[in-house]
Amino acid sequence: MGLFDFFRNNQRKNKAKSHIKNLIDMALADGHFDMAEYELLLIIARRHGISENQVKRVRKHPEEVKLLIPADNKKRFFQLYDLVNMMIVDGEVHNLEFKLCKLFAEKFGYATEQLDHLINATAENIKMGNNHEETYQRVISLIDTP
Repeated sequence: MGLFDFFRNNQRKNKAKSHIKNLIDMALADGHFDMAEYELLLIIARRHGISENQVKRVRKHPEEVKLLIPADNKKRFFQLYDLVNMMIVDGEVHNLEFKLCKLFAEKFGYATEQLDHLINATAENIKMGNNHEETYQRVISLIDTP
């Protein structure tokens, strides 16, 4: 592995850890971290090459992880999809979870006036069993993308 590959892999890991930290924040927004949230977190972490031990480290030391927002529109939406999924996975959407989800969507560059619609449409697609790509194709046409 060359030096360039090392830095690219390190950058990819840092972005993944940032996403995991955001998901942990979402899971904890309602005051508890239930098993459905933890299982979803581990599925997403594995998809990004993050081990359970790394997830535990991010949870224990969140200050070590810097917020990194993907430059790519689709990757940003895929992260938002995961955040919405984390918000709804336990069957209850608490006000603080929805507010945090809106905050993330705003940080991702989505227009403030579209946040409720974007989050609700994404949640409905998830509930219908649509994956990241299907939801992106259905939802993104309804809003202005950053």
